[in-house]
Amino acid sequence: MAQLLGLILLSLFITAILLVPFIDFLYRMKFRRLKQKTLDMFDKPTPVFDKFNNWKAGTPVGGGLLIIAVVSILTLWSYGILNVEFKAWQLFVILFTFVSFGALGFYDDMKKLVNGRKIAFFGLRFRHKFIIQWILALITASVLYFQLGYSFIFIKGFDLITLGFLFIPFAAFIIVSFANAFNIADGLDGLSSGLLLICLASFLAITANQLDKPLGIFIAILMGSVGAFLYFNIYKARIWLGDVGSLSLGAVLAVIGLLTGKTIALAFIGGVFVIEIASSLIQIISKKFFHRKVFLASPFHLLLQKIGWEEPKIVMRAWLLGFLFAIFGLYIAFIN
Repeated sequence: MAQLLGLILLSLFITAILLVPFIDFLYRMKFRRLKQKTLDMFDKPTPVFDKFNNWKAGTPVGGGLLIIAVVSILTLWSYGILNVEFKAWQLFVILFTFVSFGALGFYDDMKKLVNGRKIAFFGLRFRHKFIIQWILALITASVLYFQLGYSFIFIKGFDLITLGFLFIPFAAFIIVSFANAFNIADGLDGLSSGLLLICLASFLAITANQLDKPLGIFIAILMGSVGAFLYFNIYKARIWLGDVGSLSLGAVLAVIGLLTGKTIALAFIGGVFVIEIASSLIQIISKKFFHRKVFLASPFHLLLQKIGWEEPKIVMRAWLLGFLFAIFGLYIAFIN
């Protein structure tokens, strides 16, 4: 445990040192959020979102790029310096998901702005990006099934439920869901990164209980890096994750849950993320098939803004709710 705490501090220190020059670099590259009219997946305007977020125009995006670089390099270095015995395919699953979803997110960020100008040939429509997410997730899920032998879930009272080949689409669904849930939640300063810290702390406890040192090392390093980022991301944020960060972090959180075998606990530990994507999905289905809204606005944090809650209040309450969800999720994990 002392090694893991040391890695948290090391990662936090290195990321914190690099963040200030990295923010300056993003400013020089004009890699900043634009004041723009956003559209939903049906290409309809989203005036509520624009109303509460246009004041953030000019804030650099792309913090996830630094997190991916620091965490990936430190993880490989730590495995070597600490002589950690690890499964090559487990490391592949973690880093492939982390980097590939980050690359997709980076492309999506780049489509919005290159040197301060929109460019038409960049970018993917939502359905195209969704298809690529599924392809990447299916690759990860296939490695989990064929190379690492994952094919089951554990539910209290039912013991092990073997899914067989169905584990592949099941795992891919979990990965895609959390990648998009995290992306949706990354709409308020400090919301998603703060919630992620709570989730990572929970899974660090689970890996310690399972004596899974390689996965614990990755989680510890990720915790430190995200913790340093959070300092600059809380209201009023000096930097945002961007899609490069939100997609990669959401996807790798799902992979951590799958590798620990605690997918049911994952749904509770990441309960706020589940609420965010569920509220958006309900709204989308209602608008698509019934041509009316269920909520005044979605996702859930945007609804709270709509009814008058201030951004810092929403984030603090979400962190508290995330902490309570994490306690319940840990209870589920440990009784299993």
